[in-house]
Amino acid sequence: MGHKPKEKRQPESMQSSTNSQDWLWPFWPALPLYPYSQRRTLCLEIVKDTIWTFEQLHGILYTIVPIRMTVIKLEAGGLFVYAPVAPTIECIRLVKELVAKHGDVKYIILPTSSGLEHKIFVGPFARCFSQAQVFIAPHQWSFPLTLPLSWLGFPQKRTQVLPEDSSQAPFADEFEYAVLDIDLGRGSFAEVAVFHKRSHTLLLTDSILSVPEDPPAINQLDPYPLLFHARNNASEAIEDNQLNRRQGWQRISLFAVFFRPSVLKITGLGQMFCDALKAPQKSLKAYCGLFPFRWQDNWKQSFDALRGGGRPFVAPILQVLILPQAPQQVLNWVDKVATWNFQQIIPCHFDSPIKANPHQFQQAFNFLKRQFSISGDSVVNETQPLLEQDMRFIKELEAGLVKCGIATPVDL
Repeated sequence: MGHKPKEKRQPESMQSSTNSQDWLWPFWPALPLYPYSQRRTLCLEIVKDTIWTFEQLHGILYTIVPIRMTVIKLEAGGLFVYAPVAPTIECIRLVKELVAKHGDVKYIILPTSSGLEHKIFVGPFARCFSQAQVFIAPHQWSFPLTLPLSWLGFPQKRTQVLPEDSSQAPFADEFEYAVLDIDLGRGSFAEVAVFHKRSHTLLLTDSILSVPEDPPAINQLDPYPLLFHARNNASEAIEDNQLNRRQGWQRISLFAVFFRPSVLKITGLGQMFCDALKAPQKSLKAYCGLFPFRWQDNWKQSFDALRGGGRPFVAPILQVLILPQAPQQVLNWVDKVATWNFQQIIPCHFDSPIKANPHQFQQAFNFLKRQFSISGDSVVNETQPLLEQDMRFIKELEAGLVKCGIATPVDL
């Protein structure tokens, strides 16, 4: 019998630490993303005594979203870890609480080849659990030179590429997986979708997102970034209330997904510095009063279209730059994943878990069928597509990268 997915909750025995030393991530200069050296961890139980997520934050400046590790209890004892996060003292303490109850970490999975924000934590995390085997997505690469994995911190004697056939993996009794591996010329984009049979749960890295209406719990541990972006101009005070937290989160989501949504205008340098002089907060935390953002009155319509009632969707950067490089390969992978009877999806970013079935997962990729006129068994029907005007900046970015020879033009 499979476990019925239950509402996520934070067990009493796994509360976050209030000691800032427990949040320390000393290697943050290797990938200097917010919150830099102070990375708090929130552990949430998704399926009772079976699945837990460990959430931290990452982003640029105050545009921050969750980054997530998933831990699953193995039937024979031990733990399966998908996409490690920063192994801070707090994070490792929380994992070891699970180890004490359910057994050692046995398998650590790096499910991407290009996601540096995931890759950078695997080596340090694996060193905290010296008995665990490390399995990685194929065709790992680094820039500007492709270095040996051991040079990137992976434990040399315990690291191996995932077998092409998931039935050959040592955890095949409980999991299936399918690897999407796209050759981009200068590197690869890989995503390993993992299906946990017993709980009917699909684990994904970056391919699918769902944006919640309200800020995730991890974002609310320190609401300042939410409140910073809730303002309409630099002269507004930063005030903490639920309305501002929600508004800040929704604007952060538009930033994070579209980079520069159509409903956002950026002021000129002169206006920005002039506005900063009038700002009530001029601390370094408030970026000295600098706030060059002007949201149009209809910005909420863009967010509602982005959220789409919580439906799963593919991030625009993947829709435009990555997945069109190999549309049939992507759709074959999608069809393979859709053969699994999952009831929820746990991605590495934004909302989790997403209540979704295989058909909803397939629908999220129908933009490829429409764009390339690829026929299929299902009708090409995108439910609540993203607004074309909000996609414009990313399409202009793609055109610029192609012109510079950095990106490969899509062959329609």
